[in-house]
Amino acid sequence: MIIHQGYENLNIREPVVTLGIFDGVHRGHKALLDTLVSRAREVNGESVVITFHPHPRLVLEKKKEGLSFLSTMDEKKILLEKALIDHLIIIEFTRHFSKMNACDFVEKILVGKVGTRHLIIGHDHHFGFKGEGNYDTINDCARSMNFKVEKIHGFQMEEAIISSSLIREALMKGNLDEANKCLGYTYSLKGKIVAGKKIGRIIGFPTANIKPDYKYKLIPGDGVYAVEIQLDNNLFHGMLSIGRNPTVNKTPGTRSIEVNIFDFEDDIYEKNIEVSFRFRLRNEIKFDNVEQLSSQMEHDRENAMHLLA
Repeated sequence: MIIHQGYENLNIREPVVTLGIFDGVHRGHKALLDTLVSRAREVNGESVVITFHPHPRLVLEKKKEGLSFLSTMDEKKILLEKALIDHLIIIEFTRHFSKMNACDFVEKILVGKVGTRHLIIGHDHHFGFKGEGNYDTINDCARSMNFKVEKIHGFQMEEAIISSSLIREALMKGNLDEANKCLGYTYSLKGKIVAGKKIGRIIGFPTANIKPDYKYKLIPGDGVYAVEIQLDNNLFHGMLSIGRNPTVNKTPGTRSIEVNIFDFEDDIYEKNIEVSFRFRLRNEIKFDNVEQLSSQMEHDRENAMHLLA
């Protein structure tokens, strides 16, 4: 996959194009991308994904507290390459750019710069100033610009159409099975190991505190999870807790992410780590004392080891 920062000086053969944010590059996106790749092959052309960075909400919304996303740009690149995309065009999203109307975007960029011959969009896709661009708008523009527009219907699973917002909601509620099923892969988080209060070591379960690399990466709902861990190019199993540690904090503490790596004792402070959320074990619980907490963690460990085996 060739990555382009911006849309100048492109040389793409018979571009078959789609555009969007693609947060999470989930199964719904994958269905659209499969069609994109297939159409490009049919015309001996090249598949092109256009996306925007930073996320438009980070530029347009004044209050950013509470904003969270399923994937970083680096994660999107990896997932899009796995989908066999030929070209990824990353357009810098600014307030000035956001004021471009839909037909100008089609004429000046999609056709004028990219050379789009065939455009594929999702069923609910909107773009351009105030989201005025949709399938009908693009079709009106396309008639005079000699390119084809194709709309892909949403990928439905059981009763709901898969969307990034649906997956974000599932993760925040701790519905890990639903989220991973919609994603089509295991949700993960990258970060750095930082110093904590070392309470886990006292009760026999040393934990490493994780500081996420990306400020707006979504953190799943509070609770205990069975996880796979990538550390120094090695794979480990473990259990991870997200929450405020109510048993050991007399006053509500700040939210933390702590992982206990099974059968591991090395010093890993300041090292990079990636955790993949495989199974949710339970909710966060306030115990009467640390002995009860330690007993529950032993049970959690056995349960996690069984599930991850």
